[in-house]
Amino acid sequence: MPDRPAIWNFLLGRLSLSSLPLHNSIVVGTFIVVSIGALGVLSLITYYRKWGYLWSEWFTSVDHKKLGIMYMVLATVMLFRGFADAIMMRSQQAIAFGSNMGYLPPHHYDQVFSAHGVAMIFFVAMAYIVGLMNFAMPMQIGARDVAFPFLNNLSFWLTVSGVVLFMTSLFVGDFSHAGWLGMPPVSELKQSPGPGVDYYIWGLQLSGVGTLLTGINFVVTILKMRAPGMSLMKMPMFTWTSLCTSGLIVVAFPILTATLFLLSLDRYIGTHFFTNGFGGNVMMYVNLIWIWGHPEVYILILPLFGVYSEIVSTFSGKRLFGYSSMVYATAAIMLLSYLVWLHHFFTMGSGADVNSFFALTTMLISIPTGVKIFNWLFTMYRGRVRFDVPMLWTMGFLFTFTIGGMSGVMLSVAPADFLLHNSLFLIAHFHNVIIGGVVFGVFAGINYWFPKAFGFRLDAFWGKVSFWFWQIGFWVAFAPLYVLGLMGVTRRLSHFEDPSLQIWFIIAAFGAFLILLGILAFVVQIYVSIRRRDELAVGNDPWDGRTLEWSTSSPPPPYNFAFIPKVHEREAWDDMKKHGYQRPLEGFNDIHMPKSTSTGVVIGVLATVFGFAMVWYIWWLAILTFVALIGTAIWHTFNYDREGYVKANEVGEFEQHIGNWEPKAQGATS
Repeated sequence: MPDRPAIWNFLLGRLSLSSLPLHNSIVVGTFIVVSIGALGVLSLITYYRKWGYLWSEWFTSVDHKKLGIMYMVLATVMLFRGFADAIMMRSQQAIAFGSNMGYLPPHHYDQVFSAHGVAMIFFVAMAYIVGLMNFAMPMQIGARDVAFPFLNNLSFWLTVSGVVLFMTSLFVGDFSHAGWLGMPPVSELKQSPGPGVDYYIWGLQLSGVGTLLTGINFVVTILKMRAPGMSLMKMPMFTWTSLCTSGLIVVAFPILTATLFLLSLDRYIGTHFFTNGFGGNVMMYVNLIWIWGHPEVYILILPLFGVYSEIVSTFSGKRLFGYSSMVYATAAIMLLSYLVWLHHFFTMGSGADVNSFFALTTMLISIPTGVKIFNWLFTMYRGRVRFDVPMLWTMGFLFTFTIGGMSGVMLSVAPADFLLHNSLFLIAHFHNVIIGGVVFGVFAGINYWFPKAFGFRLDAFWGKVSFWFWQIGFWVAFAPLYVLGLMGVTRRLSHFEDPSLQIWFIIAAFGAFLILLGILAFVVQIYVSIRRRDELAVGNDPWDGRTLEWSTSSPPPPYNFAFIPKVHEREAWDDMKKHGYQRPLEGFNDIHMPKSTSTGVVIGVLATVFGFAMVWYIWWLAILTFVALIGTAIWHTFNYDREGYVKANEVGEFEQHIGNWEPKAQGATS
């Protein structure tokens, strides 16, 4: 910077006191509230002397169950951040009419809706589904852990690194105003010279690498670590959807990494890949980001399809109807998700032939989704359906997601899309499938597997309160947007001239408030359940589940299974109970287990500092931390002792665990 000594420019790059948004009262107030909350949490941890426990048992753990729980906690924290942005947007739109410009200036409003999309997709939905897969999938296939336990820990801390950078943008500098996909030319250096887009790039790059490593880890785990006898067509449905999701991650996320890398080259060294006036092409970015972005939508929803399959089967007391067709439908969705990305820009002028092809593939992908819905309905047909909280969320999904899917088929018709493109109708459709499919599925999964994770159920009353506030609040919030979209109201607007529109935005804001009550009811549900944990304690099989994860104790031990089970039927645990197999009483051997490691935390911290240095052009710090990252990874590779042990007498203490259900069972080692 020219107004200060060169040494300060070298040490701090473009970072200065003016980078602190002290002029923005909303940001300052948010900083004060967040600081007070953070200090309160840190003080409680210090008062109860839990730092050592958290470090040794959680932060450095490679146990897939604990990492899954930490992903869920991280996602819940970010849910509050992302929903705070949603409340700000809806309240702004409800009051900003005519001469009243509202309380959010346009440039601030643009940052809010960009941050909302990034937080909800990357740090809420993705963290939730990775958490669910991490927790349940290895136990469902009879494995003691994932294939690469350290990589699992590293993936989590890289995700945390992306979250920290994202949250830092709230208080140091600003965030991108180019939307949740960072679209050029708005995200190019000329129109966004500040640090906002750079925060976006590096936050997503770091968390994206973590997600990619997770996808590789899960694919190898499912293909190579299944219990003896568990063929592919004997895997639980949630494991199948986890496999297809992980396959999509492995193929799609390198595209995101490459796309953001090209955008960063445009911003850092002026390559102009996406600048129309200098030989680049903005539409190349749009194609690349959506080649990742539409499979990403199915990366989000497929694991929850597996959750719904497990819940419908469990709470209907029946085997899943049409298992094979569900598997083929899941695989079809995985493949077709790569043939529909162009429906996001039917209006770009590709021509009738291209638009017709992508319209057809978009319609086709609704067929396997419809197959799944009919299979769930037939599973419930003549079953003994129990409307516990997980089943309520599932029923809400069936109603809400189906309507969202039908509005999606409307948008797949290119002439209709020409009218509805970029309108609030599109916003309503997207939230219809993401909230109705992903968010409802996440809450269903949390209520379903919570007793397996902690040994006690979540309180049913507050669970139902949360569900009904979410269900009713969703339709109050987004049904008006369908109406406004059909009236031609476009998205991303912070102010309106037509006063007749205001009533619809007021209704939508009230719906957002109802959803907020649903989120708060979920927090109360957790709190009440912890207070009543003795009363809500469960036995070995709280929901009468049908797959292997329910065969372990609640909560499971670090090694999951004292004896690796042998699988004979598709629904292994249900089959074992029906045939009256007994747990072996002898034959326990020591079990090899991976050791905890602090390397993942160290790499996560270094990655955060590296990203921050790149955002603010502090080149010496970026080079130093990059070298430290590489050195730490190499050091870990050659110095990490991978083997810990669980002694046989410790294994024998868990009398609830299944064995391989044969009289002459021998202890298994990894």
